Amino acid sequence: MAKLQRIKVVDVMATPSLVSQEINVKGWVRSRRGNKNVSFIALNDGSTINNLQIVVDLSVFSEEALKPVTTGACISVIGQLVESQGKGQTVELIAKELEVYGTADPDVYPLQKKGHSLEYLREIAHLRPRTNTFGAVFRIRHNMAIAIHQFFHERGFFYFHTPIVTASDCEGAGQMFQVTTMNLYDLKKDETGSIDYSNDFFGKQASLTVSGQLEGELAAMALGSIYTFGPTFRAENSNTPRHLAEFWMIEPEVAFNEIEENMQLAEDFIKYCIQWALDNCKDDLNFLASMYDKELLERLNFVIGNEFVRLPYTQGIEILEAAVAKGRKFEFPIFWGADLASEHERYLVEEHFKKPVILTDYPKEIKSFYMKQNDDGKTVRAMDVLFPKIGEIIGGSQREESYEKLTRRAQEMGVPEKDIWWYLDTRRFGTAPHSGFGLGFERLLLFVTGMTNIRDVIPFPRTPKNAEF
Repeated sequence: MAKLQRIKVVDVMATPSLVSQEINVKGWVRSRRGNKNVSFIALNDGSTINNLQIVVDLSVFSEEALKPVTTGACISVIGQLVESQGKGQTVELIAKELEVYGTADPDVYPLQKKGHSLEYLREIAHLRPRTNTFGAVFRIRHNMAIAIHQFFHERGFFYFHTPIVTASDCEGAGQMFQVTTMNLYDLKKDETGSIDYSNDFFGKQASLTVSGQLEGELAAMALGSIYTFGPTFRAENSNTPRHLAEFWMIEPEVAFNEIEENMQLAEDFIKYCIQWALDNCKDDLNFLASMYDKELLERLNFVIGNEFVRLPYTQGIEILEAAVAKGRKFEFPIFWGADLASEHERYLVEEHFKKPVILTDYPKEIKSFYMKQNDDGKTVRAMDVLFPKIGEIIGGSQREESYEKLTRRAQEMGVPEKDIWWYLDTRRFGTAPHSGFGLGFERLLLFVTGMTNIRDVIPFPRTPKNAEF
């Protein structure tokens, strides 16, 4: 085959000047159809959801040469790009030379040209990026990561890498994966019967992180505005469509920001990401909207087009109690002090306000030890951003900057001071008001793609009893 620089399909579609030129494309066969005179190959190389139609004149190519060109095969084609005569595409490639890189036996290749359920595709997650659906999802995932870095970079934030292995439990929930080099069949115990970690790699009990927040705060108290964006882990035995054991988190922390600035940052941030998707992922979003969620684009524009409501938790409870009094049924009970369920959050967003809502000033009993306490002694300056179809998408707070209040609250909640002495030091030395929040990357992707199961927006999901691939 003559040597010609390969051009990606996305660039072929976007470059009108290529028409009538000889070009080389490479990719995977999505389908092949035709008659005794001509064959039409739909070629996709992953750069776009759109296929390039290859027209193969059967007077030029033998049936034998085309036999291995089946769905899933990988090929290289040189030919002349012309304006398309048929419907469904603007250009097509008249093949002159064709080389098969890899075959895909139609008797065993699992991705034949028919609909496959998302459940089935999870079982073959190593092949599912080749489908239209997952090609679209993973291109959008990439674009959202770019948007996140762009948003913070434009605003003078610094990308800060927090540790994945940690000896502190940020949330105090205790659901952490341990990291050890010890022989689990022969664990050394001390005189009290507890495991002796002195000979372990780190010399103490260590785990995979549940959040980069605490270390992020240390950086914010020096660099001013930082964000983390990395993998986090929760050993929660939760088999729901909204939970993963390994997921990615974006966590900005900003010195001198109070709760009001924190809420504005969260609103600006999420609107920026959604606008980026609408501007840069049009073909993929249109495909997902047509296949999975007819209201997807409307919902994305709804978030951008509305100011987010700021609502104190206490008022939110009153609205929900009034709804119950009028006969509205909820699965979970509603009362002051309750941690709201997703059905309550969605009621406030989708039915009551018909806008995204930022719920603030939660009871301190249901929130973490590091949140700034309000003067009422009952609530803290927490904030959750609530979205249609999802419920909570962002959780954050103004952090407690008082050393005395923070140490007292840590004691009340059973967080040992020996584990967070370094965190408390930031309140001893040059403390300042500061705030931050966390956005679960996959929750954002659920919203932007319209997918309904979080396992379908991460390439290889890690869930209870599942660590395949």
